[in-house]
Amino acid sequence: MAKLIFISGPCGCGKSTFSKVYSRHLVDQFGKTVYVIHGDDFHRGFIEPEDKGDFFVDGEASDSIQWEDILRFNWDCIIETAGRALRQGIDVVIDYVIEEELPRVRELAELYQAELYYIVLTAEAEEIERRIRMRGDVDMIDRALFLKKKLESMPENQGHLYDNTRKSPEDTVREIVLEQYLVNV
Repeated sequence: MAKLIFISGPCGCGKSTFSKVYSRHLVDQFGKTVYVIHGDDFHRGFIEPEDKGDFFVDGEASDSIQWEDILRFNWDCIIETAGRALRQGIDVVIDYVIEEELPRVRELAELYQAELYYIVLTAEAEEIERRIRMRGDVDMIDRALFLKKKLESMPENQGHLYDNTRKSPEDTVREIVLEQYLVNV
């Protein structure tokens, strides 16, 4: 049975870094191929005008893509790509923020009879802010702290939270017991 391991959490909590290290750990442990999906890669595919208000085509303001449409597109791409790998029996690790999309992920796991594991990384607010400043994305700090509070308070995330404050990805890999993050589908 293929595994679908979803790693969520606010910006700056180390989802992408952890997913890379954890995927390598899974390959080494089980000797099985793992396909890694970084949700932000789909988001980076959108190239938009810097100043949307000043962008005109043939004298008319261009249509800008709304955030909700970008998010829906990203999720459609994530689900379709993960489905292709699961269909072939390949384990999948996805890192992206789940806000309201857990039912879609459950449906995906059920459709392909995959075991679903859900890990929500978090860290202390100061740690998240420090990490975001180090990578130069200071405009993401408010969003990250908002997501931290939201994700930590969501009932479906209880039992799936892992605080990686002052821990290396390798420390987190050693401490994560995957079976503790199993979701019944």
